[in-house]
Amino acid sequence: MFEEAQYFAPVATRDDGTIEVHLGAGHPGFADPVYRARRNAIAALAVGYVPGTPIPTAEYTAQEHEVWALVSRELSLKHHKYATVEYLAATERLGLPAERIPQLQEVGDLLEPLTGFRYIPAAGLVPLRDFYGVLADGLFHSTQYIRHHSTPLYTPEPDVIHEVIGHANALASDRYSRLYRLAGEAARRVESSEALEFVSKVFWFTMEFGVMTDQGELRAYGAGILSSYGEIEEFRGMDIRPLDVAVMGTTHYDITKYQDVLFRAESLKHLEDVVGEFWATCDDESIARLIAEVPQG
Repeated sequence: MFEEAQYFAPVATRDDGTIEVHLGAGHPGFADPVYRARRNAIAALAVGYVPGTPIPTAEYTAQEHEVWALVSRELSLKHHKYATVEYLAATERLGLPAERIPQLQEVGDLLEPLTGFRYIPAAGLVPLRDFYGVLADGLFHSTQYIRHHSTPLYTPEPDVIHEVIGHANALASDRYSRLYRLAGEAARRVESSEALEFVSKVFWFTMEFGVMTDQGELRAYGAGILSSYGEIEEFRGMDIRPLDVAVMGTTHYDITKYQDVLFRAESLKHLEDVVGEFWATCDDESIARLIAEVPQG
Protein backbone atom coordinates (compact mmCIF):
# COMPACT_ATOMS: atom_id res chain seq x y z
CA MET A 1 0.00 0.00 0.00
CA PHE A 2 1.07 3.58 -0.60
CA GLU A 3 1.92 5.92 2.23
CA GLU A 4 -1.04 7.99 3.38
CA ALA A 5 0.54 11.23 2.15
CA GLN A 6 0.29 9.86 -1.38
CA TYR A 7 -3.50 9.66 -1.27
CA PHE A 8 -3.24 13.02 -3.02
CA ALA A 9 0.21 13.72 -4.41
CA PRO A 10 1.49 17.09 -3.11
CA VAL A 11 1.46 19.88 -5.69
CA ALA A 12 4.03 22.68 -5.56
CA THR A 13 4.88 25.80 -7.56
CA ARG A 14 8.53 25.99 -8.63
CA ASP A 15 10.55 29.22 -8.49
CA ASP A 16 9.94 29.74 -12.20
CA GLY A 17 6.17 29.52 -11.69
CA THR A 18 5.70 26.06 -13.18
CA ILE A 19 3.74 23.36 -11.35
CA GLU A 20 5.20 20.10 -10.06
CA VAL A 21 3.31 17.10 -8.72
CA HIS A 22 5.44 15.16 -6.22
CA LEU A 23 4.83 11.44 -6.67
CA GLY A 24 6.04 8.99 -4.04
CA ALA A 25 8.73 6.45 -4.98
CA GLY A 26 6.14 3.65 -4.90
CA HIS A 27 3.74 5.38 -7.29
CA PRO A 28 3.25 3.46 -10.57
CA GLY A 29 4.17 6.58 -12.56
CA PHE A 30 7.18 7.63 -10.48
CA ALA A 31 9.83 6.49 -12.98
CA ASP A 32 7.86 7.53 -16.07
CA PRO A 33 8.99 11.03 -17.17
CA VAL A 34 6.24 11.31 -19.77
CA TYR A 35 3.52 10.56 -17.21
CA ARG A 36 5.05 12.96 -14.72
CA ALA A 37 5.11 15.73 -17.29
CA ARG A 38 1.46 15.01 -18.06
CA ARG A 39 0.58 15.18 -14.36
CA ASN A 40 2.34 18.54 -14.03
CA ALA A 41 0.55 19.95 -17.07
CA ILE A 42 -2.87 18.76 -15.92
CA ALA A 43 -2.30 20.08 -12.37
CA ALA A 44 -1.34 23.45 -13.84
CA LEU A 45 -4.76 23.65 -15.51
CA ALA A 46 -6.45 23.41 -12.12
CA VAL A 47 -4.04 25.79 -10.38
CA GLY A 48 -4.71 28.43 -13.03
CA TYR A 49 -8.47 27.92 -13.14
CA VAL A 50 -10.63 31.00 -12.57
CA PRO A 51 -14.00 30.09 -10.94
CA GLY A 52 -16.94 30.89 -13.14
CA THR A 53 -15.02 30.46 -16.39
CA PRO A 54 -15.04 27.39 -18.67
CA ILE A 55 -12.84 24.59 -17.33
CA PRO A 56 -9.58 24.32 -19.32
CA THR A 57 -9.41 21.32 -21.61
CA ALA A 58 -7.04 18.53 -20.65
CA GLU A 59 -5.46 17.14 -23.81
CA TYR A 60 -5.56 13.43 -23.03
CA THR A 61 -3.46 10.96 -24.98
CA ALA A 62 -4.76 7.93 -26.87
CA GLN A 63 -3.20 5.75 -24.17
CA GLU A 64 -5.06 7.61 -21.44
CA HIS A 65 -8.36 7.24 -23.32
CA GLU A 66 -7.64 3.51 -23.59
CA VAL A 67 -7.25 3.28 -19.81
CA TRP A 68 -10.62 5.00 -19.35
CA ALA A 69 -12.31 2.70 -21.88
CA LEU A 70 -10.92 -0.44 -20.23
CA VAL A 71 -11.85 0.56 -16.70
CA SER A 72 -15.22 1.96 -17.74
CA ARG A 73 -16.10 -1.33 -19.44
CA GLU A 74 -14.97 -3.47 -16.50
CA LEU A 75 -16.73 -1.33 -13.90
CA SER A 76 -19.95 -1.28 -15.90
CA LEU A 77 -20.12 -5.07 -15.72
CA LYS A 78 -19.58 -5.00 -11.97
CA HIS A 79 -22.07 -2.18 -11.40
CA HIS A 80 -24.89 -4.25 -12.81
CA LYS A 81 -24.12 -6.89 -10.21
CA TYR A 82 -23.21 -4.75 -7.20
CA ALA A 83 -24.59 -1.20 -7.55
CA THR A 84 -27.93 0.02 -6.23
CA VAL A 85 -30.83 0.46 -8.62
CA GLU A 86 -30.82 4.21 -7.98
CA TYR A 87 -27.16 4.45 -9.00
CA LEU A 88 -27.71 2.36 -12.13
CA ALA A 89 -30.67 4.51 -13.17
CA ALA A 90 -28.62 7.67 -12.62
CA THR A 91 -25.76 6.21 -14.68
CA GLU A 92 -28.15 5.60 -17.56
CA ARG A 93 -29.57 9.10 -17.11
CA LEU A 94 -26.16 10.78 -17.25
CA GLY A 95 -24.78 8.85 -20.21
CA LEU A 96 -21.05 9.32 -19.76
CA PRO A 97 -18.90 8.39 -22.77
CA ALA A 98 -17.47 4.90 -22.42
CA GLU A 99 -14.63 5.05 -24.93
CA ARG A 100 -12.96 8.36 -24.00
CA ILE A 101 -12.30 10.50 -20.94
CA PRO A 102 -14.90 13.26 -20.75
CA GLN A 103 -13.74 16.79 -20.00
CA LEU A 104 -14.92 18.16 -16.65
CA GLN A 105 -16.71 20.96 -18.49
CA GLU A 106 -18.59 18.30 -20.45
CA VAL A 107 -19.49 16.39 -17.27
CA GLY A 108 -20.93 19.57 -15.76
CA ASP A 109 -22.86 20.30 -18.95
CA LEU A 110 -24.44 16.85 -18.68
CA LEU A 111 -25.14 17.09 -14.96
CA GLU A 112 -26.47 20.62 -14.62
CA PRO A 113 -29.79 20.07 -16.45
CA LEU A 114 -30.38 16.96 -14.31
CA THR A 115 -29.51 17.99 -10.75
CA GLY A 116 -27.82 21.38 -11.02
CA PHE A 117 -24.32 20.11 -10.24
CA ARG A 118 -21.15 21.27 -11.98
CA TYR A 119 -17.48 20.34 -11.55
CA ILE A 120 -14.49 22.43 -10.42
CA PRO A 121 -10.94 21.30 -11.34
CA ALA A 122 -8.62 20.45 -8.44
CA ALA A 123 -4.87 19.94 -8.68
CA GLY A 124 -4.83 17.70 -5.61
CA LEU A 125 -5.96 17.83 -2.02
CA VAL A 126 -8.71 20.38 -1.28
CA PRO A 127 -9.17 21.57 2.34
CA LEU A 128 -12.14 19.86 4.00
CA ARG A 129 -14.24 22.99 4.47
CA ASP A 130 -13.71 24.07 0.87
CA PHE A 131 -14.35 20.63 -0.59
CA TYR A 132 -17.55 19.97 1.33
CA GLY A 133 -18.82 23.54 1.55
CA VAL A 134 -19.24 24.04 -2.20
CA LEU A 135 -21.42 20.94 -2.41
CA ALA A 136 -24.17 23.17 -1.01
CA ASP A 137 -23.86 25.26 -4.19
CA GLY A 138 -23.98 22.24 -6.48
CA LEU A 139 -20.23 22.24 -7.13
CA PHE A 140 -17.87 19.28 -6.93
CA HIS A 141 -14.06 19.50 -6.81
CA SER A 142 -12.46 16.96 -9.13
CA THR A 143 -9.01 15.96 -10.27
CA GLN A 144 -8.47 15.67 -14.03
CA TYR A 145 -5.53 13.24 -14.28
CA ILE A 146 -5.95 9.53 -14.89
CA ARG A 147 -4.04 6.63 -13.33
CA HIS A 148 -0.83 5.27 -14.85
CA HIS A 149 -1.38 2.93 -17.81
CA SER A 150 0.74 0.17 -16.21
CA THR A 151 -1.92 -0.39 -13.53
CA PRO A 152 -5.24 0.48 -15.20
CA LEU A 153 -7.33 -1.31 -12.58
CA TYR A 154 -5.57 0.30 -9.61
CA THR A 155 -4.76 3.82 -8.45
CA PRO A 156 -3.17 4.95 -5.17
CA GLU A 157 -5.06 8.27 -5.35
CA PRO A 158 -8.44 9.55 -6.55
CA ASP A 159 -8.22 10.14 -10.31
CA VAL A 160 -10.75 11.20 -12.91
CA ILE A 161 -12.19 7.68 -12.98
CA HIS A 162 -13.04 7.88 -9.29
CA GLU A 163 -14.25 11.47 -9.49
CA VAL A 164 -16.42 11.01 -12.57
CA ILE A 165 -17.48 7.36 -12.82
CA GLY A 166 -17.80 7.13 -9.04
CA HIS A 167 -19.27 10.51 -8.14
CA ALA A 168 -20.82 12.00 -11.29
CA ASN A 169 -23.09 9.00 -11.77
CA ALA A 170 -24.34 9.43 -8.20
CA LEU A 171 -24.70 13.18 -8.70
CA ALA A 172 -27.04 12.47 -11.63
CA SER A 173 -29.56 11.07 -9.11
CA ASP A 174 -31.99 13.59 -7.63
CA ARG A 175 -31.97 11.75 -4.31
CA TYR A 176 -28.23 11.15 -3.98
CA SER A 177 -27.39 14.67 -5.17
CA ARG A 178 -29.67 16.10 -2.49
CA LEU A 179 -27.63 14.23 0.12
CA TYR A 180 -24.44 15.76 -1.29
CA ARG A 181 -25.98 19.23 -0.98
CA LEU A 182 -27.09 18.56 2.58
CA ALA A 183 -23.55 17.47 3.46
CA GLY A 184 -22.28 20.74 2.03
CA GLU A 185 -24.78 22.77 4.04
CA ALA A 186 -23.72 20.93 7.20
CA ALA A 187 -20.03 21.60 6.50
CA ARG A 188 -20.77 25.31 6.21
CA ARG A 189 -22.98 25.38 9.30
CA VAL A 190 -20.58 23.80 11.76
CA GLU A 191 -17.76 25.93 13.15
CA SER A 192 -15.26 23.70 14.96
CA SER A 193 -12.72 21.50 13.20
CA GLU A 194 -13.95 18.57 15.30
CA ALA A 195 -17.52 19.00 14.07
CA LEU A 196 -16.33 19.39 10.47
CA GLU A 197 -14.31 16.19 10.74
CA PHE A 198 -17.39 14.41 12.11
CA VAL A 199 -19.46 15.60 9.13
CA SER A 200 -16.72 14.46 6.74
CA LYS A 201 -16.51 11.00 8.33
CA VAL A 202 -20.25 10.51 7.91
CA PHE A 203 -19.79 11.46 4.24
CA TRP A 204 -16.90 8.98 3.96
CA PHE A 205 -18.96 6.07 5.26
CA THR A 206 -21.97 6.96 3.09
CA MET A 207 -21.36 8.80 -0.19
CA GLU A 208 -17.82 7.41 -0.50
CA PHE A 209 -18.15 3.92 1.00
CA GLY A 210 -21.85 3.42 1.60
CA VAL A 211 -23.76 0.17 1.17
CA MET A 212 -27.44 -0.64 1.54
CA THR A 213 -29.97 -3.41 1.28
CA ASP A 214 -31.34 -3.12 -2.25
CA GLN A 215 -33.20 -5.68 -4.33
CA GLY A 216 -32.98 -8.04 -1.36
CA GLU A 217 -29.17 -8.04 -1.17
CA LEU A 218 -26.26 -5.86 -0.12
CA ARG A 219 -25.38 -3.36 -2.83
CA ALA A 220 -23.08 -0.35 -2.97
CA TYR A 221 -23.84 3.30 -3.66
CA GLY A 222 -20.57 4.84 -2.41
CA ALA A 223 -18.28 6.26 -5.09
CA GLY A 224 -15.16 4.80 -3.48
CA ILE A 225 -16.47 1.26 -3.85
CA LEU A 226 -18.09 1.74 -7.25
CA SER A 227 -14.93 3.20 -8.82
CA SER A 228 -12.63 0.46 -7.49
CA TYR A 229 -12.26 -2.66 -9.61
CA GLY A 230 -10.92 -4.64 -6.65
CA GLU A 231 -12.90 -3.24 -3.73
CA ILE A 232 -16.25 -3.73 -5.42
CA GLU A 233 -15.59 -7.49 -5.33
CA GLU A 234 -14.68 -7.46 -1.64
CA PHE A 235 -17.17 -5.18 0.14
CA ARG A 236 -19.77 -7.83 0.91
CA GLY A 237 -17.18 -9.70 2.98
CA MET A 238 -16.32 -6.75 5.22
CA ASP A 239 -17.53 -5.98 8.76
CA ILE A 240 -21.01 -4.66 7.90
CA ARG A 241 -22.57 -2.61 10.69
CA PRO A 242 -25.96 -0.91 11.10
CA LEU A 243 -26.26 2.69 9.94
CA ASP A 244 -25.38 4.84 12.95
CA VAL A 245 -24.38 8.50 12.62
CA ALA A 246 -22.63 8.68 16.00
CA VAL A 247 -20.49 5.62 15.27
CA MET A 248 -19.71 6.63 11.68
CA GLY A 249 -18.66 10.10 12.78
CA THR A 250 -16.19 8.73 15.32
CA THR A 251 -14.80 5.69 13.48
CA HIS A 252 -11.20 5.85 12.30
CA TYR A 253 -10.48 4.74 8.75
CA ASP A 254 -7.33 4.05 6.77
CA ILE A 255 -7.40 5.56 3.28
CA THR A 256 -4.54 3.38 2.03
CA LYS A 257 -6.40 0.05 2.07
CA TYR A 258 -9.80 -1.48 1.43
CA GLN A 259 -12.36 -0.30 3.97
CA ASP A 260 -12.96 -3.22 6.32
CA VAL A 261 -15.79 -1.56 8.27
CA LEU A 262 -18.89 -0.48 6.34
CA PHE A 263 -22.31 0.78 7.45
CA ARG A 264 -25.49 -0.58 5.89
CA ALA A 265 -28.64 1.44 5.27
CA GLU A 266 -31.78 -0.66 4.99
CA SER A 267 -33.00 1.37 2.01
CA LEU A 268 -32.45 4.70 0.30
CA LYS A 269 -35.26 6.17 2.36
CA HIS A 270 -33.54 4.92 5.52
CA LEU A 271 -30.34 6.66 4.40
CA GLU A 272 -32.25 9.88 3.73
CA ASP A 273 -34.12 9.70 7.04
CA VAL A 274 -31.00 9.06 9.14
CA VAL A 275 -28.06 10.70 7.38
CA GLY A 276 -30.00 13.29 5.40
CA GLU A 277 -31.77 14.46 8.55
CA PHE A 278 -28.46 14.59 10.43
CA TRP A 279 -26.83 16.80 7.78
CA ALA A 280 -29.94 18.98 7.53
CA THR A 281 -30.04 19.76 11.25
CA CYS A 282 -26.61 19.20 12.83
CA ASP A 283 -24.56 21.89 14.52
CA ASP A 284 -21.55 21.95 16.83
CA GLU A 285 -23.62 21.26 19.95
CA SER A 286 -25.58 18.34 18.52
CA ILE A 287 -22.39 16.77 17.17
CA ALA A 288 -20.66 17.19 20.56
CA ARG A 289 -23.55 15.30 22.14
CA LEU A 290 -23.26 12.49 19.57
CA ILE A 291 -19.52 12.19 20.22
CA ALA A 292 -20.18 11.97 23.95
CA GLU A 293 -22.58 9.07 23.39
CA VAL A 294 -19.90 6.86 21.83
CA PRO A 295 -17.76 4.82 24.26
CA GLN A 296 -14.12 5.88 24.11
CA GLY A 297 -11.14 3.54 23.86
